[in-house]
Amino acid sequence: MVTTGLRPRRSAVLRLLVVALALAGTLLGGLGGAAPASAHAALTGSTPAQGSVADRAPEQVTLTFSEGVAMGDDSIRVLDPRGKRVDDKKLRNLSSNRVVKYGAGLPSGLRDGTYTVAWQAVSADSHPVSGAFTFSIGAPSKTTAPVTQQEAGGGLVGALYGIARYLAYAGFVLLAGGAAFVVACRPAAALVRSVQRLVVYGWALLTGTTVVMLLLRTPYTGSGDLADVFDLGGLQQVLITKPGAALVSRLLLLAAAALFVAVLFGAYARAHQPAGADEPEEPGEPGEEHGQQGEADERGAADASDTADTAEEARRRKDLTFGLGFGGVIVATGLAATWAMAEHASTGLQPAVAMPVDVLHLLAVAAWLGGLAALVVSLYWGPTVERAAVRRFSRIAFGSVVVLVATGLYQSWRQVGTWSALTDTAYGRLLLIKVALVVVLVGIAWLSRRWTGLLAEVPAGQVAAAELRAAEEAAQDAGREAEQDAEESAGREGQEEREAEKAAVGASATAATAATVATAATAGPVPKSGSSPASNGTPAPRDTTPATDDGPSAGHDASAPDPTRAAQLARQQAAVRTARTKRQRDADPERLGLRRSVLAEAAVAVVVLVVTTALTATEPARTEATVKATSGGQSAEAGRPLALTIPFDTGGPDGKGTARVRLAPGSSGRTNTLQLRITDPSGKVRDVPEVKVSFTQKAKKLGPLSVTTRHTGKGQWRASGIQLPVPGKWQLSLVVRTSDIDQVTEIKNVKIGS
Repeated sequence: MVTTGLRPRRSAVLRLLVVALALAGTLLGGLGGAAPASAHAALTGSTPAQGSVADRAPEQVTLTFSEGVAMGDDSIRVLDPRGKRVDDKKLRNLSSNRVVKYGAGLPSGLRDGTYTVAWQAVSADSHPVSGAFTFSIGAPSKTTAPVTQQEAGGGLVGALYGIARYLAYAGFVLLAGGAAFVVACRPAAALVRSVQRLVVYGWALLTGTTVVMLLLRTPYTGSGDLADVFDLGGLQQVLITKPGAALVSRLLLLAAAALFVAVLFGAYARAHQPAGADEPEEPGEPGEEHGQQGEADERGAADASDTADTAEEARRRKDLTFGLGFGGVIVATGLAATWAMAEHASTGLQPAVAMPVDVLHLLAVAAWLGGLAALVVSLYWGPTVERAAVRRFSRIAFGSVVVLVATGLYQSWRQVGTWSALTDTAYGRLLLIKVALVVVLVGIAWLSRRWTGLLAEVPAGQVAAAELRAAEEAAQDAGREAEQDAEESAGREGQEEREAEKAAVGASATAATAATVATAATAGPVPKSGSSPASNGTPAPRDTTPATDDGPSAGHDASAPDPTRAAQLARQQAAVRTARTKRQRDADPERLGLRRSVLAEAAVAVVVLVVTTALTATEPARTEATVKATSGGQSAEAGRPLALTIPFDTGGPDGKGTARVRLAPGSSGRTNTLQLRITDPSGKVRDVPEVKVSFTQKAKKLGPLSVTTRHTGKGQWRASGIQLPVPGKWQLSLVVRTSDIDQVTEIKNVKIGS
């Protein structure tokens, strides 16, 4: 199978993709609510309530959630003031109709004091949630049980799981969209190596990230310890959950996808391989070049005649295309369903409608963005793309956008609910960002369609023939260069041998002269006339230098090319061919404009995919509104006592210090007590001339409500009877004066529960 590809300069492509990733990181970094650990099921109520004081010990602790959750016997833990677990360690399912409620039994005779309830669960859309609150029996105690501050699904494990989720989406888009591009838009792309790599890398990426997510489920929903990926018992528990079953199903479907890819780039590619593409011309001797060229022309004509598309071959290609298309749709739909059955669509409002809509949404995303990626690599690292192929993809992309708009509107209504939630919730703000990016993407796609309309048609057969001729010319150039290199090497070796022979002859003459002089010096008087030196018995010196071997072996050595030189020539030839191809490619302004616009589309698509992944990990706005409606504006955890550490610096001498503020119970509708402690930079308690505290809620234009503090000791102030009329986000303003002229105002945001 012949595969072709170009290797142009990739710096512009890489720079644009890096900018796209940086933009995505900036968007997500500015949205605290978009973190992967954002809750989806939320605690809407509890019995006893957060911060309440009961006259006697309750029989059980119950928790009510906004949607379905998965819990175990260790999911609810009740700890006494010393940190000892006092519940019966058996989960009670108290759910009925649409009310999701779980509980844990308590023994009788519990001592007075403050008890801590720590809970952890997995929401119906596969995300872990956790929290803690306190209640008291008789009267609050001075100490409470410490609980971990690690949020479920957070830390290193949460970050790794979030990265794996994004890469899984990217792998699905490349696999499904790239394969669809080959089958539906450009069958000749099955022979292009860059497209092959794109689809295969997509399959490998999706497979690898699915395995990683399956191993990370145990620590992600439990301890948060990365070492628990090797917990086989935890893995067995994961496999029986809905998210675990979805991941295992995805792996089974990926096995079928591997067979699909093998057929796509095997039998399907061979069926669309141009005639003669698998038998490139071999270089011959210089003297035989013209004769071989004539034979090649005759052979090519015969092959073209023998391999012309018959009706049977056309039917076979049609059947193969239909089979691949049908099988590919089934596999892609199954893969998309593994997300729909374990994400937002599987819970909440109208799941029976939402799941098929979510599958259509994912398939449309893959067809558009994955096909776009295949078009990018074809334009930059492949042969010339036919206008017909670009137009087919343009039509598919337009249809995908229509499906995305329709399904996106339904999903937005289902997850957001109200117009105000678009700006008041993290989910709504992320959704607005995604809509804006999609609008930009559609605008760039419109420019690409304009460039497509200006393209000159290049038939697929002409492209294949041009590729074949280029390959033959490259092979002939390589053969001629190798012969020239061999001749140059032989010439250099012959010159070296002649110089060595001359040197040997000179050395022999010098040796003979020296021997004659030495003989004359030791022979005594000069012999008489007519006598010869030979008469004294001294033989005349002879040249004993061996003759140069000019036999067949020497000729073979001289004809062998230098490997280093041959490699250098091959690199130079490749660079020349690449530069020539790039010049020819860039000489077409329409295709140059299309490449740039499609690359811009791909860069924006990367950001869209990142924001989409963040949306799936963010609490839906409708769920957040439900929590506020059932808990007076805040979740159950929001009414916990507040503890703030506020550094300050008035700028004068001894102006630096730290204020520690504690507000209990931190609720509206009840009287709150504030305790304030001032320390210097070394941690020692210190006094200051004056402190002032006030509360303001800008949303409802309340405040500032001043708090009258009473100095109770060195560096200690206290205020009681503080009434905050409504729950929500308040601003605590602290004024610290360290001298007659040095003072500073520090402002902190606090959440007041109901």
